[in-house]
Order: sequence, then structure tokens, then C-alpha cells
Amino acid sequence: MHAFDVLGDPVRRRILELLADGERTAGRVGEAVAEEFGITQPAVSQHLKVLREHGFVSVRPEGTRRLYAVRAEPFELLDDWLDRFRRFWTPHLDALATEIARGKRGRRTTDDKETP
Repeated sequence: MHAFDVLGDPVRRRILELLADGERTAGRVGEAVAEEFGITQPAVSQHLKVLREHGFVSVRPEGTRRLYAVRAEPFELLDDWLDRFRRFWTPHLDALATEIARGKRGRRTTDDKETP
């Protein structure tokens, strides 16, 4: 399974969003995701398994609990892959930043003229 196939599932993306805020138990992840998506705890466990098997999350036992955390390496590989495509959107984002800055300068100039 390709990384984008793993990330293409909204449940797995949500799990990663939750884990991006810090390590969580499987139970806490399961509660949040099951409530949001209306799926069972075993279904959440299957999504965690896919993420673990493809290296997106790590798991460590702590007593009877399993703690999950995001692993950086797969995202670094995705970032490297995306790097060849950045040229398509970087100029547009730079232009947007320029226009936003111009707008802010224009508002300041207008505000300065209106203030006696």
C-alpha cells in the first residue's frame, strides 16, 4: 500500500491529527474516532494497525495500555516526494503573500489618512 493510500482514508487522517498533538492510548483514540465516524473500537484498531504496519505510528506498551505516537520518517519521505511538485504552487503562494502585504499596507495608509 502506498503512503497516499494509507492517508487517503479520512479515519486514518483523523487518527494522525489526534496523535500529532501527542501520544495517546488506543482507548482515547478509539473513543474520539468512534464517536466522530460512528465506527466500532475494533474498526479503529484495524486503522491503527494499518498506520503501524506502514510506519506512520509507533506503539509502546505501558502496563495493559498501548500508547500510540506519530512517527516523523514517513512524513519526511512524503515531503521529499512532494518537493518536485512545489514549483507548481510556491509561486502562487508567494504572489498571495505579496497581495496580502499590499492590502495591509493599503489599509494602514487609508486608516492613517482617516485619523485626524
